[in-house]
Amino acid sequence: MTPPPTAARPDAGEYAEFYARYVAAVPEGDILTAMRESGRALVDALAAEPESRGGFRYAEGKWTIRDVAGHLADAERIFAYRALRMARGDATPLPGFDENAYALTAGAGARTMTDLVDELRVVRESTVRLFASLPAEAWLRRGVASNAEISVRALAYIVVGHGLHHLAVLRERYGVATPA
Repeated sequence: MTPPPTAARPDAGEYAEFYARYVAAVPEGDILTAMRESGRALVDALAAEPESRGGFRYAEGKWTIRDVAGHLADAERIFAYRALRMARGDATPLPGFDENAYALTAGAGARTMTDLVDELRVVRESTVRLFASLPAEAWLRRGVASNAEISVRALAYIVVGHGLHHLAVLRERYGVATPA
Protein backbone atom coordinates (compact mmCIF):
# COMPACT_ATOMS: atom_id res chain seq x y z
CA MET A 1 0.00 0.00 0.00
CA THR A 2 1.32 3.45 -0.90
CA PRO A 3 1.61 5.87 2.02
CA PRO A 4 -0.51 9.01 1.82
CA PRO A 5 1.31 11.99 0.31
CA THR A 6 1.45 13.69 3.72
CA ALA A 7 3.58 10.83 5.07
CA ALA A 8 5.93 10.41 2.10
CA ARG A 9 9.10 12.48 1.85
CA PRO A 10 9.56 14.06 -1.60
CA ASP A 11 12.17 12.60 -3.93
CA ALA A 12 15.19 14.72 -4.85
CA GLY A 13 13.68 15.23 -8.33
CA GLU A 14 10.72 17.11 -6.83
CA TYR A 15 12.69 20.24 -5.89
CA ALA A 16 15.79 22.24 -6.77
CA GLU A 17 19.06 21.31 -5.05
CA PHE A 18 18.96 24.64 -3.19
CA TYR A 19 16.05 23.32 -1.11
CA ALA A 20 17.66 19.98 -0.20
CA ARG A 21 18.84 21.25 3.20
CA TYR A 22 15.30 22.32 4.10
CA VAL A 23 13.75 19.01 3.05
CA ALA A 24 16.46 17.09 4.92
CA ALA A 25 15.79 19.07 8.11
CA VAL A 26 12.21 17.83 8.36
CA PRO A 27 11.72 14.95 10.80
CA GLU A 28 10.21 11.68 9.61
CA GLY A 29 6.45 11.37 9.89
CA ASP A 30 3.36 13.22 8.79
CA ILE A 31 4.24 16.59 7.27
CA LEU A 32 1.09 18.28 8.56
CA THR A 33 2.01 17.29 12.12
CA ALA A 34 5.53 18.61 11.54
CA MET A 35 4.07 21.82 10.10
CA ARG A 36 1.90 22.37 13.17
CA GLU A 37 4.67 21.51 15.66
CA SER A 38 7.38 23.55 13.96
CA GLY A 39 5.00 26.50 13.69
CA ARG A 40 4.34 26.35 17.43
CA ALA A 41 8.07 26.10 18.13
CA LEU A 42 8.80 29.18 16.00
CA VAL A 43 5.97 31.22 17.49
CA ASP A 44 6.80 30.18 21.07
CA ALA A 45 10.51 30.99 20.67
CA LEU A 46 9.87 34.40 19.13
CA ALA A 47 7.04 35.24 21.54
CA ALA A 48 9.38 34.62 24.47
CA GLU A 49 11.80 37.29 23.25
CA PRO A 50 11.38 40.65 24.96
CA GLU A 51 10.45 43.58 22.76
CA SER A 52 13.84 45.16 23.53
CA ARG A 53 15.61 42.31 21.69
CA GLY A 54 13.58 42.67 18.49
CA GLY A 55 16.18 45.00 16.97
CA PHE A 56 19.12 42.72 17.80
CA ARG A 57 21.35 41.57 14.95
CA TYR A 58 24.30 39.26 15.58
CA ALA A 59 26.59 41.03 13.08
CA GLU A 60 26.69 44.16 10.97
CA GLY A 61 24.54 43.81 7.87
CA LYS A 62 22.58 40.84 9.22
CA TRP A 63 18.83 40.86 9.77
CA THR A 64 17.34 41.78 13.12
CA ILE A 65 15.12 39.34 14.99
CA ARG A 66 12.16 41.36 13.73
CA ASP A 67 13.46 41.04 10.16
CA VAL A 68 13.73 37.27 10.54
CA ALA A 69 10.15 37.06 11.84
CA GLY A 70 8.93 39.14 8.90
CA HIS A 71 10.97 37.07 6.45
CA LEU A 72 9.46 33.86 7.78
CA ALA A 73 5.93 35.16 7.16
CA ASP A 74 6.81 36.51 3.70
CA ALA A 75 8.58 33.35 2.52
CA GLU A 76 5.84 31.09 3.86
CA ARG A 77 3.20 33.08 2.01
CA ILE A 78 5.18 32.72 -1.21
CA PHE A 79 5.72 28.97 -0.74
CA ALA A 80 2.02 28.49 0.07
CA TYR A 81 0.97 30.56 -2.96
CA ARG A 82 3.16 28.41 -5.17
CA ALA A 83 1.63 25.27 -3.66
CA LEU A 84 -1.91 26.61 -4.19
CA ARG A 85 -1.27 27.42 -7.84
CA MET A 86 0.32 24.06 -8.55
CA ALA A 87 -2.24 22.09 -6.53
CA ARG A 88 -4.97 23.64 -8.65
CA GLY A 89 -3.20 22.57 -11.84
CA ASP A 90 -1.93 26.01 -12.85
CA ALA A 91 1.14 25.41 -15.01
CA THR A 92 2.18 29.08 -15.25
CA PRO A 93 5.88 29.35 -14.33
CA LEU A 94 6.28 31.39 -11.15
CA PRO A 95 9.15 33.83 -10.57
CA GLY A 96 11.64 33.70 -7.74
CA PHE A 97 11.90 36.37 -5.07
CA ASP A 98 14.79 38.22 -3.47
CA GLU A 99 14.40 37.78 0.28
CA ASN A 100 16.92 40.53 1.01
CA ALA A 101 15.02 43.05 -1.12
CA TYR A 102 11.80 42.02 0.62
CA ALA A 103 13.38 42.46 4.06
CA LEU A 104 14.62 45.94 3.14
CA THR A 105 11.14 47.13 2.22
CA ALA A 106 9.02 45.13 4.70
CA GLY A 107 9.19 47.65 7.53
CA ALA A 108 9.63 45.00 10.23
CA GLY A 109 11.73 47.41 12.28
CA ALA A 110 8.71 49.66 12.80
CA ARG A 111 6.54 46.80 14.10
CA THR A 112 6.35 45.19 17.50
CA MET A 113 7.53 41.66 18.15
CA THR A 114 4.01 40.85 19.34
CA ASP A 115 2.54 41.95 16.01
CA LEU A 116 5.14 40.07 13.94
CA VAL A 117 4.76 36.89 16.00
CA ASP A 118 0.97 37.05 15.74
CA GLU A 119 1.23 37.48 11.98
CA LEU A 120 3.56 34.49 11.73
CA ARG A 121 1.14 32.41 13.83
CA VAL A 122 -1.77 33.30 11.54
CA VAL A 123 0.24 32.69 8.37
CA ARG A 124 1.29 29.24 9.61
CA GLU A 125 -2.28 28.36 10.55
CA SER A 126 -3.38 29.39 7.06
CA THR A 127 -0.61 27.31 5.50
CA VAL A 128 -1.60 24.26 7.55
CA ARG A 129 -5.23 24.68 6.51
CA LEU A 130 -4.26 24.99 2.84
CA PHE A 131 -2.18 21.82 2.82
CA ALA A 132 -4.70 19.92 4.99
CA SER A 133 -7.44 20.73 2.46
CA LEU A 134 -5.62 19.30 -0.54
CA PRO A 135 -6.86 16.09 -2.12
CA ALA A 136 -4.22 13.33 -2.29
CA GLU A 137 -3.57 13.76 -6.01
CA ALA A 138 -2.78 17.48 -5.60
CA TRP A 139 0.26 16.72 -3.40
CA LEU A 140 2.01 15.14 -6.37
CA ARG A 141 1.29 17.90 -8.88
CA ARG A 142 4.24 19.89 -10.09
CA GLY A 143 4.97 23.27 -11.48
CA VAL A 144 7.87 25.60 -12.12
CA ALA A 145 9.05 28.21 -9.62
CA SER A 146 12.35 30.08 -9.75
CA ASN A 147 13.10 28.32 -13.06
CA ALA A 148 12.99 24.85 -11.48
CA GLU A 149 10.38 22.11 -11.30
CA ILE A 150 8.89 21.58 -7.85
CA SER A 151 6.06 19.52 -6.39
CA VAL A 152 3.33 20.58 -4.00
CA ARG A 153 4.59 17.94 -1.55
CA ALA A 154 8.11 19.38 -1.71
CA LEU A 155 6.72 22.85 -0.98
CA ALA A 156 5.14 21.52 2.22
CA TYR A 157 8.53 20.15 3.28
CA ILE A 158 10.24 23.39 2.31
CA VAL A 159 7.83 25.40 4.48
CA VAL A 160 8.70 23.25 7.49
CA GLY A 161 12.42 22.97 6.77
CA HIS A 162 12.80 26.69 6.07
CA GLY A 163 11.21 27.51 9.42
CA LEU A 164 13.37 24.95 11.23
CA HIS A 165 16.48 26.38 9.56
CA HIS A 166 15.70 29.88 10.77
CA LEU A 167 14.76 28.62 14.23
CA ALA A 168 18.22 27.03 14.49
CA VAL A 169 19.83 30.30 13.33
CA LEU A 170 17.78 32.27 15.85
CA ARG A 171 18.97 29.96 18.63
CA GLU A 172 22.62 29.71 17.56
CA ARG A 173 23.39 33.23 16.38
CA TYR A 174 20.75 35.42 18.01
CA GLY A 175 20.60 33.69 21.38
CA VAL A 176 16.87 33.06 21.16
CA ALA A 177 16.06 30.57 23.88
CA THR A 178 13.89 27.51 23.67
CA PRO A 179 10.84 28.21 25.87
CA ALA A 180 10.28 25.77 28.72
